[in-house]
Amino acid sequence: MPEAGSKARRRFSRIQQIIEEYGATNSALIPILQKVQDEYRYLPEEILTFVATALDLPPATVYGVATFYAQFSLEPKGKHIIKCCDGTACHVRKNQPIIAAIRRRLGLADGRKTTEDHRFTFEIVSCIGACALAPAVVIDGVVHGQMTPEAAVKAIDEIDAADKAEVAR
Repeated sequence: MPEAGSKARRRFSRIQQIIEEYGATNSALIPILQKVQDEYRYLPEEILTFVATALDLPPATVYGVATFYAQFSLEPKGKHIIKCCDGTACHVRKNQPIIAAIRRRLGLADGRKTTEDHRFTFEIVSCIGACALAPAVVIDGVVHGQMTPEAAVKAIDEIDAADKAEVAR
């Protein structure tokens, strides 16, 4: 059990470093939350409470910011983020088979977004602003246009292979 306490202390110590890096001011809240999410891939409730206390803000204010902006997540996300555009152009150009292929390849059913091993998160988003490239998918921040189901699965397979090669090193 002491290990769990030690891990929590290290975690909060890191959050305190982030707060000191940006300054413990109200105006630093969003950059602090962005940095925390970059490191942990989501915003755990206990960290939101810690940030609220450190910035002398009501926890409801911090939670409100974390839930207002779509960039923040209160649930753990995968190492790799895949976003499929469902805007009008992508929808009309048949993004549904791409969505089905990605879900199948990742084994995501029943509305789940993140794989059990937390390696991939798959989200369907309103629009990514790449209508001329429709249908489009964003993989780890890189836009891939004129996507097909086969190309989407191939991209995931390549990420999978690269991750396995990295682990083998």
